[in-house]
Amino acid sequence: MRVPYPFMWLSATLLAAAAGAGAQQYPNKPVRLIVPFAAGGSTEVLARVVAQKLTEGWGQPVVVDIRPGAGGTIGADIAARAAPDGYTLIMVAIGHAVNPTLYRKLPYDTERDFAPITLVANVTNALVVHPSVPASSVGELIALAKAKPGQLNYASGGAGSGAHLAAELFKWMAQVNIMHVPYKGVGQAVTDLLAGQMHIMMSTLPVVIQHVKSGRLRGLAVTTRTRSPTAPELPTIAEAGLPGYEMSQWFGLLAPAGTPQIVLGKLNREVAAVLGQRDVRERLAAQGAEATSNTPEEFARHIRSEIIKWAKVIKESGARAD
Repeated sequence: MRVPYPFMWLSATLLAAAAGAGAQQYPNKPVRLIVPFAAGGSTEVLARVVAQKLTEGWGQPVVVDIRPGAGGTIGADIAARAAPDGYTLIMVAIGHAVNPTLYRKLPYDTERDFAPITLVANVTNALVVHPSVPASSVGELIALAKAKPGQLNYASGGAGSGAHLAAELFKWMAQVNIMHVPYKGVGQAVTDLLAGQMHIMMSTLPVVIQHVKSGRLRGLAVTTRTRSPTAPELPTIAEAGLPGYEMSQWFGLLAPAGTPQIVLGKLNREVAAVLGQRDVRERLAAQGAEATSNTPEEFARHIRSEIIKWAKVIKESGARAD
C-alpha cells in the first residue's frame, strides 16, 4: 500500500522543477498589463512607457489592457483572479490603497491578493479652476468656497482617483464644502471643466499643464511638498494658503498573489532598469512625473502606510464611493 507514495513525491518534485524552469524562462509569451482606469490618464501613459520598453527588451509583447470602472476595482479584481504566473500584471495608482476604506466591500483583499513588484512614479497634482471662477489663489478659493458652501463643484476621474483624494484632503483641511462630481475617466472630466460645467479639479499635472499654459484653465497650485520643475511658477498649496497640505500621487506595479519569487525578482530588476534609462526619466519628467522604484518589500510597506493614512482622511471627510 505504500508503493504509490514515492511516485507521488517524484511527481510533485517534477512539477516543481518544471515550474521553476518555466519561471527562469519568463517571459516566453505575451504579457498582459492591466490599466484599471479609462484611457487618457496618467496610469495609461505610465503603463505604455513601461510596456514599450519591456517589449523591446524581452522580444515578447507587453499588451496594455484598459479595464476601467468603479475607481479601479474592476481591473484590480480581474488581476487578482488571474493565474499567478507573471503573465498578468496591473498598474495601480494611489486609489488602490484608498479603496478598502472608500468602498464598503471589495471583491478582493488589497494586500493579501496581490504581490507588489515596484513603485513606478510619483506624479504631481495641480489645483486648477475654470477661468470663470473668481479666485486667483488658494486663499481666494478657500474664501470663495466658505462664502458659497455647496455651490462650487469639483470634477474627478472617478471615486478613489487621485483627483478625488487630493480634493477631499483639501476640503478636510480647509474646512470647506465643495461638491464632488465623479466621471468615468479623467478625459471627460477635463472636457467638462474646460467647458465651464465644472468649477475645480485636482488633476495630475501632465493632463492639464497645456491648458494652464494656454489660459483655458487657471492653475492655482501644486499638491506636492515642493514646486514642480514642469511648472515652477505654480506655488505649493501649503505655501499658497493651506499650511501642512501635501499629496503626491503614486503609481506602481502588482502581480497576482502567488506569482513565483523568481518572476517577481526579474520584474523588479527589469522595470527598475527601464525607469533608470535617461530617455524614460526625461519623458516622464516632461509630463510632470518622477520615475522611481523600490523593492517589493518596500512597496508592500508603502501600500500599508498609505492604507492607514488615507483611511483617516476618508473617515474624517465622510467620503464614500458606494
